[in-house]
Amino acid sequence: MRDDKIRMIILCGMFAAITAILAQIEIPLPIVPISGQTLAVGLTATILGSRYGAIAMVCYAAMGAIGLPVFAEAKGGAQVLVGPTGGYIFGFIAAAYITGFFLERTKFTIPKAMIANTIGMVVTLVMGTVQLKFVLDMSWSQALAVGVYPFIVVGLIKAFLASWIGITVRKRLIQANLLRKQAAV
Repeated sequence: MRDDKIRMIILCGMFAAITAILAQIEIPLPIVPISGQTLAVGLTATILGSRYGAIAMVCYAAMGAIGLPVFAEAKGGAQVLVGPTGGYIFGFIAAAYITGFFLERTKFTIPKAMIANTIGMVVTLVMGTVQLKFVLDMSWSQALAVGVYPFIVVGLIKAFLASWIGITVRKRLIQANLLRKQAAV
């Protein structure tokens, strides 16, 4: 049992690092860039489940909060978390938990993962847009135009990729005895 906990802590750290790496792959937009972070969130939740997926995202947010340049555009520091895009980062934690929870309560299959990752995408976009609206004192229509609409199509593509890759990797990790079927237990 102790080995399982250590293995899961290591996996959480690895997925926090993967999120930091994918955050640097981006398409710049005026306020909120399109980045690989949300793909990493979906992969993390699909592979690790709710509890450990959320823990990995808390680790990611904590690394950035202490100043490590792990957020999009190699940014770091608590000011990012309280700034216009911080709501998306907090959304990653909620999205990872909800995505993993959905899969744990249904089944770890690509179609179920696609539903779960789409729900996770919506959670991230809602949380991000709410903070964006209030920090920049925007109207709801402005916040939606900047914080949601540009991300819908690419978000669905990332949800599919996270589902397909995540389920495939999860199966391989279970076969290699590196992950239990219910990683969130």
